[in-house]
This record gives sequence, C-alpha cells and structure tokens, in this order.
Amino acid sequence: LIVLVMLASAVAVLLMKSHIAAVAAASIVSLGVSVIFVLLHAPDVAMTEATVGAGLSSLILALGIKKLGLWKQDVSNSGDESS
Repeated sequence: LIVLVMLASAVAVLLMKSHIAAVAAASIVSLGVSVIFVLLHAPDVAMTEATVGAGLSSLILALGIKKLGLWKQDVSNSGDESS
C-alpha cells in the first residue's frame, strides 16, 4: 500500500501543472520512504529522511518557486480554470 501511494505521488509530480502541488506530492513520496525505513527498523534513518526529505527539501523547493515567480503563475492559472 505504501509503495502504491509513493508511485501514485511520483506520477502525480510529473503530471501536475501546479508547481506547489508537485512539491507537496514529492513530499508525500519522501514521507512514504520514511515509513518504509520505520518498517525496516531503521528509525534514525526514517527521522532523517522525514526531516530532510519531506521538510527541508519541500521548504527549499517552495522558496525557490516563490523566488522565481512561478508561485504567481500557479495562482493565476488556478483562477483561470475555475472561470
């Protein structure tokens, strides 16, 4: 089940038009890897993966998207689709 969620999230990253949603989906993949590490009895590696993979990487990607101005494109695109 965890692997299926990770695969679905990885495919979603490639298919999403919104950059922020893609960052969130990538973060779900990293959290899935963390859960797998817990199941393999490696809690220290799981905590590191969750912190760096899901937390810090997502924050850096989101800040990069904002700095490049792609955040504004996501907001304007989502507003056009609902009209």
